[in-house]
Amino acid sequence: MILELSKSSFKQTIFQAFTQCRAKTLTLFEGMDEVTFCHQAHPDFSPVGWHLGHIAYTESLWLLERSAGLPCMFPQYRRLFAADGLPKCDRVKLPNLEEICYYLDTVREKVFDYLEVADLETEAPLWRFLLQHESQHSEIICFILEMCKLKDKEIGKRGEHNSKFSPPPHLPITPLPPNPTKWGPLAPHHLEEMIQIPAGEFEMGNNSPEALDNERPAHRVYLDTYYIDRFPVTCGQYRAFMAAGGYENPQWWSKDGWEWLQTAKITQPLYWHEDLTWDNHPVCGVSYYEAAAYAEFVGKRLPTEAEWEKAASWDAITNQRRTYAWGDTPPTPEHCNHDQKIGKTTPVNAYPNGQSPYGLYDTLGNVWEWTATWFDGYQGFQYYPYIGYSQVYFDRQHRVLKGGSWATRSWVLRSSFRNWYHPGVQQVLAGFRCAKSENSLDLCCPTF
Repeated sequence: MILELSKSSFKQTIFQAFTQCRAKTLTLFEGMDEVTFCHQAHPDFSPVGWHLGHIAYTESLWLLERSAGLPCMFPQYRRLFAADGLPKCDRVKLPNLEEICYYLDTVREKVFDYLEVADLETEAPLWRFLLQHESQHSEIICFILEMCKLKDKEIGKRGEHNSKFSPPPHLPITPLPPNPTKWGPLAPHHLEEMIQIPAGEFEMGNNSPEALDNERPAHRVYLDTYYIDRFPVTCGQYRAFMAAGGYENPQWWSKDGWEWLQTAKITQPLYWHEDLTWDNHPVCGVSYYEAAAYAEFVGKRLPTEAEWEKAASWDAITNQRRTYAWGDTPPTPEHCNHDQKIGKTTPVNAYPNGQSPYGLYDTLGNVWEWTATWFDGYQGFQYYPYIGYSQVYFDRQHRVLKGGSWATRSWVLRSSFRNWYHPGVQQVLAGFRCAKSENSLDLCCPTF
């Protein structure tokens, strides 16, 4: 977490954070072949190599051109790597990894030169934004590579050994957990446990220096009493939905969800594991529609964003919002599964030190969680640094996801952070937990 510091301390903090972030990004490309670098794994996502170039382009645009007033250093890349430059399908013709790394290094050298003279009293939010921008694109790179691994598995099953596609050699197929009982078994009645969140106001959103435009301004919200799952829905729980014909029965699906399912023709989450040793891991790679269908199947619903955020961050004893579920201390490997440290999901009870004030597990890291809320600005919203970052998505076409995944970096891991995607997207490292209103809950349900 970047705090308000003296100018010299802040410059050093920015320098270290930018350097650490870039090292993590480049690690994803170690040993990667050219085919994987340029491969479009899904029509809705650009190749991983494009995301790497886009990181350099965005840093150059905002810090060197618009802030420092320097001319564009690589005009030949402007149309290729701008977010609105080319259709995603046309982003496969890329410079090679070495060339893009030269682009990154050249831009970064000038950026650090500018850091020495930048007016950080006015520009600090922009530096924080760009650190988080790279972190977000690095997570997209991670799940695109997960899609690449899935495609490699499909090719292997078909026996097509001469396919043009080749997975990155440093990213083998995810192995089974080395010790799935390490954290202790979870009995079904524990997995089904719901926590009572009493009625009252809480503070939603975030006004801290790190907060992005769509997290602002912090504001008070009143919620009636409700109940929310202590744990995210697991693969074992979701397996029961699949076994009961959940993908064949329209009664569990909304009208839009059923239409999506008939078009998508899928029968399981994208990152699904048949092996039962994954049953205590959160289900991962589900769309909003699948999450909502499962919730209907078990007689619950998805939480609203406000319900999720209160349960994840509000400390009713101190009457204060926490930055993270466990407090205001930046995340460590003891708190949650994040920052690609493990490279896959972990059992939902693996991080008791990361519980929220109300006792929820896994609200940060492991898998993103779908909410029932359409992405929109809070009252008093002001875009930063440009309309295209958040505001153009206030279109009632994107649902809010909360919490972060195993690939989310610490700079974007906080309870107020808002992610958003179309409800039919499966590719994000996303799962969910369920909620219920007080008047619809069985009185025998356990409470906290």
